Amino acid sequence: MLKTRIITAVILLAVLLLAIFSGYPLVFTLLVIAFFAAAAWECLRLFGNRHPTIGAALWTIAFAWLVLFGRIDGPLLPALCVVIWALRLAPSLAMGLPPAGGVGDRLAMGIYGVAILGAFVAVLVLFSRSALYMFSVMAIVWLADIGAYFSGKAFGKRKLAPSISPGKSWEGAIGGTIIVLLAGVATLAAPALQDTFAVQLYLKWGWGGFLAILILMTAASIVGDLFESQLKRRAGMKDSSNLLPGHGGVLDRIDALLPTLPLAVLVSYWM
Repeated sequence: MLKTRIITAVILLAVLLLAIFSGYPLVFTLLVIAFFAAAAWECLRLFGNRHPTIGAALWTIAFAWLVLFGRIDGPLLPALCVVIWALRLAPSLAMGLPPAGGVGDRLAMGIYGVAILGAFVAVLVLFSRSALYMFSVMAIVWLADIGAYFSGKAFGKRKLAPSISPGKSWEGAIGGTIIVLLAGVATLAAPALQDTFAVQLYLKWGWGGFLAILILMTAASIVGDLFESQLKRRAGMKDSSNLLPGHGGVLDRIDALLPTLPLAVLVSYWM
């Protein structure tokens, strides 16, 4: 399993780097569209849709048209995604999901679909600034996840959401947040990293904005992770799919990014 996981990760990284440094932004856009198609298909499966392939194809055509021929700049879509997570998806962690197959469930599926679309659009918006800036946002989520894992293993006692993801703890969440803040502070002293999200936060809003936004970003990443875990638990699935050998599905790899990327884009507009 570990060998398969490593091979898949190396292949994905190679494809990603080739797309980014190809010199043709369209190549990266097409790669994002392909991953969106996979995420849309997995989303429909998690909600028990009877025709996930057809639904994902239609949703992908709409997404491709938007990013290739429409306008993806502007704060409206990221703001909508932030509102969706704050008022509908995050509260479901406490209130639970609506009954499967009902009107409320179909509405939740559509809302989550919009959140996924907004996150993939956010990737392209961040990339349009620079690959470094995009990775600096994603790194916040990756560091939070790594820090939470090791902090939880070492100190975890109080469960964060035992009915959704028993392995997560409050100590892990706090540890992940501390790692993110320390890494953010470290970037302030690196001249080559001045055009990164954390540094720009500090330059614009000082320590108050720096700390508040990074803590909020970390919290949002945890919410995204837990929401997908809630969907998988209800659907009786261990992974969102088997598209990525050793890793599960695309949503399994990006769940924590879904609420954080639009938030980062919205904050970037304010900056």
